[in-house]
Amino acid sequence: MEKFNYEEYTNSIHRLGRIGLSIGVILLLIAPFLFSLVLNAEINWPAFFSAIWPVLIVYVPSCIVEYLIYVPLLGPGASYLTFITGNITNLKLPCAANAREIAKTEVGSNENEIISTLSVATSSLVTMLVIFIGVLLLIPLTPILENPTLSPAFDNVLPALFGALGYQYFRKSLKITVLPLSFMVLICALVPSLMGQTSFMIIACGGLAIALSYILWKKNILK
Repeated sequence: MEKFNYEEYTNSIHRLGRIGLSIGVILLLIAPFLFSLVLNAEINWPAFFSAIWPVLIVYVPSCIVEYLIYVPLLGPGASYLTFITGNITNLKLPCAANAREIAKTEVGSNENEIISTLSVATSSLVTMLVIFIGVLLLIPLTPILENPTLSPAFDNVLPALFGALGYQYFRKSLKITVLPLSFMVLICALVPSLMGQTSFMIIACGGLAIALSYILWKKNILK
């Protein structure tokens, strides 16, 4: 049997990933110009530049943090797919983590990167299928979705989802989890407006977790 060449595989992943991301960025940038052309509406550039700065201030740090956190966990193939299709925290990352546990691969290994790519690709296809079915059934299911009895359940879907996903990672190392989690809860309770500043809070909490991990490791409390 021909031996699998991982270097060639990685090069092809980077080539296809860069092409896919470039096409995605171009399409996103072209969309407003197409709308302007079709609707014969002129773009107000001064208003555009004045409005984009607050968005950049929030999303540029978020992009940097997500890149530093997710790429080492997912590997190149899964990262390209994830950054194109989205839903990293609530779908793609848990899917890759579950696949890693089933396949018993280690983070950073060649096997894990292949497993992550396959799992994220499968998740992306399933997500698109579910969205397609949801769009088709949106009107028939509207009376059920707007039912006052079910409204509290739908309002708590995201907290329940992220709580379950968070616990999956928290329980793996409670010694590291307790302090950063308590810090986040206390800060958000004292300053509720910070709950909307996820990117900055991740940096602070991540730095605290890394510092705590290093201290515990130096004291031989954590391996």
